[in-house]
Amino acid sequence: MRTVVVGGGWSGLAAAIELSRQGRHVTLIEAARHLGGRARRVEHEQFSGDNGQHLLIGAYREILALLARIGIPESEVFERRRLELRIRSLSAPGLTLRAPRLPAPLHLMTALLRAKGLSGTEKRRALRICLAALRPRTERDDRPLAETLRRAGQSERLIGLLWEPLCLATLNTPIEEASTAMFLHVLRESFAKRRADSDLLIARKDLGAMFPDPARRFIEQHGGEILLGRRVTALQILDHRVSGVTLNDGSEIAADDVIIALPSSAMARLLAPHAALAPIATRLEGMRHEPITTVFLRYPSHVRLDFPLYGLHDTLGQWVFDRGADGQHGLMSIVISGGGRHMEMDNDTLADRVSEELARLFPDWPSPSDRWVIREKRATFVCAPGIDALRPRHGTPITGCWLAGDAAATGLPATLEG
Repeated sequence: MRTVVVGGGWSGLAAAIELSRQGRHVTLIEAARHLGGRARRVEHEQFSGDNGQHLLIGAYREILALLARIGIPESEVFERRRLELRIRSLSAPGLTLRAPRLPAPLHLMTALLRAKGLSGTEKRRALRICLAALRPRTERDDRPLAETLRRAGQSERLIGLLWEPLCLATLNTPIEEASTAMFLHVLRESFAKRRADSDLLIARKDLGAMFPDPARRFIEQHGGEILLGRRVTALQILDHRVSGVTLNDGSEIAADDVIIALPSSAMARLLAPHAALAPIATRLEGMRHEPITTVFLRYPSHVRLDFPLYGLHDTLGQWVFDRGADGQHGLMSIVISGGGRHMEMDNDTLADRVSEELARLFPDWPSPSDRWVIREKRATFVCAPGIDALRPRHGTPITGCWLAGDAAATGLPATLEG
């Protein structure tokens, strides 16, 4: 039995690992010259970075289990820390929130009540949202998150300091568009079940070394085949059953099953020519996308944050990560989720602007000696109200044709865990 996996991102690699473990003959085909898809290592002169800095948390149980199955213990790739949120602002006092060692969800509620930078009224109103997240029935009435927050009496300052950073970090969707149902679902999965679910997992390695590189070794050691720089251009379907794929060089690979682990637009292009799959392609084509931009700034090696990451308020940059945890001391990555005026700036102008913001927030730092910008223009789908109506199930009307990846109906936003 041969399975072809189309796409070498995290979903495709996960599928290939599982099937290889079960004795299937797997051929994974990736159009790029590297694995990892939208979450991979990118090289730049004297240092490397990730195309989109990903923050993992303890609730990412599927990721942790997958790493364990290929022989990678958590401690090798992550430093686990209790939930802590630090926000610095150019225009107002910042916010500091630390979770105590209490059972969930008491740890989050206590952290909010003890938070520095919020008034008593703001703390009580923030608790209302946390309590709403514990009630699944709230998902029946979906609306944009900003509308929900304002109806719940959240001040604009509280929204800017707390809810907007969390929304962008989890859904990569502007708060005016984001789905309340999905946001509350993420809060429930992250904070309501186990205290350890909200722990921060600080990466000790770049995204490539964390998973795609060891995944490739595991697949090949278990008899799987990986083809890079080869693009699947068509599905072969005979008598309502998949029979293989056609590649961009005209060659064909026979298969008993095909798993399409691609972003929504690329997935739709493969499905659209087939009448039984065209309705799925139409739904996928209705999904809109948001970018993620990462600005890397190189400082002297002694420059570091006193905590691995900070949220930024009233700035173009939204999060700053200290890459010292993976050995690149002095390297800062600044993440901007979603679209905005930064997409109209050239890379030099954007890097200058972000550098100026950090100089104001961290006045003791010298000027950076190098900078680098990565733009993933279609990083995630827009997680708006009603998004799940567009996401297809993993099975299809064609026998042996399966769908994988964040565009499918995982019940989660476009995160690595999904």
